[in-house]
Amino acid sequence: MPQQPPGRSSTVGEARPDASMSLLTNVMEHSLDDGYAEAADRAEREGSSGLPRSLRAKLWLAVGLALTAVVVTVSAVQARVDAPVVAKERAELVDRVEEGTREADELEKRNESLRTKVSKMQHDALRRHGGEKGTLVALLAGATRVEGPGIKLTVDDAADSTSGGTEGPRDDGFADQGRIRDRDMQRIVNGLWAAGAEAVAINGHRLTALSAIRAAGDAILVNNKPLGPPYTVLAVGDGAKLDDEFRKSAGGKYLQVLKNEYGVRYGVTAQDELRLPASSGLSVRTAEPVRAGKGSTS
Repeated sequence: MPQQPPGRSSTVGEARPDASMSLLTNVMEHSLDDGYAEAADRAEREGSSGLPRSLRAKLWLAVGLALTAVVVTVSAVQARVDAPVVAKERAELVDRVEEGTREADELEKRNESLRTKVSKMQHDALRRHGGEKGTLVALLAGATRVEGPGIKLTVDDAADSTSGGTEGPRDDGFADQGRIRDRDMQRIVNGLWAAGAEAVAINGHRLTALSAIRAAGDAILVNNKPLGPPYTVLAVGDGAKLDDEFRKSAGGKYLQVLKNEYGVRYGVTAQDELRLPASSGLSVRTAEPVRAGKGSTS
């Protein structure tokens, strides 16, 4: 029987080279203890607090609801405390507004009274110091009411003021061609003056040499007063002759074009008796002192 060589083991098979380092191998292959690994897995499943996730969500919800209830309660209490103060301030503000409105109304009444007084003094001065031409001056200045025959001219927008034409004398970029504008009224009034009218009024507002017809949006301003359609124009003069002369004037022809091309409505009738008010905005641009015992020579 052959003998084993010295230093050889009698076990079957060869041993691992690192058999003598089993402890180090175990440490390398299992660096984390099984107990620690199990604890980490459980913490990940249940959360760091050790509570189930559903329970933690309920706790956070309860905390949020509690904080919301506290905020709402504090706000309600604060609003209830501040309510009397706010109501008092509002009442004081309302009182101040009402007081200011009353003062403004009183000042407006006083202003109107003074304006009427000044206007009356101006009218009286024109009649008293106008000399031989006092009546004519008062008439031309609109200082007195006028009565007499004349014509009544009624002008209104087209029935469908947006259906007018797009060409012609009013084609200036405005879509609404069937609406009476300030320059239309200017041409009409100038036509009446040219036809021989002695006095003219629009919707009760007397026109003078200083009157202005302007526009403010869709409204027409006469003596700075906004007017709306229909426009009633009264002109004192020789009724039948004034009617005929106006129709032949540039203003009458222009008005006929507005009717034919844009549907503007108008009517002219002769009147036996018209009453025009005095101008409410009489202005004296220049004045000279009157010598004692003498009237004006101009």
